[in-house]
Amino acid sequence: MTGKLLVACLDDFATKITQKTVVVLDNARFHHAAVVTAKIEEWQAQDLYLWFLPAYSPHLNAIETLWRKIKYEWLKPPHFASWQALNEALDEILNNIGTKYTIQFT
Repeated sequence: MTGKLLVACLDDFATKITQKTVVVLDNARFHHAAVVTAKIEEWQAQDLYLWFLPAYSPHLNAIETLWRKIKYEWLKPPHFASWQALNEALDEILNNIGTKYTIQFT
């Protein structure tokens, strides 16, 4: 991923929104590229706003929560016996997120 590709994606997204919209970004280097920051005012004029997570905030990043649940709760020691077992376990977990495997945000 690059800043230029992010700009292309957000430019396209901005043409599709019909109300004020906020895109939450982490602090990946390309999220702060000059080509991205140069477009912020233009996107705001289109009601598209960027909100950057604080520098270290895994508790605010949903994917971090998901991976923590996978690593420490849903994967069991036998799943690490082989690459195939790990792949099968991950496929099973990821295919059943929201049904068999859920996260409660309270």
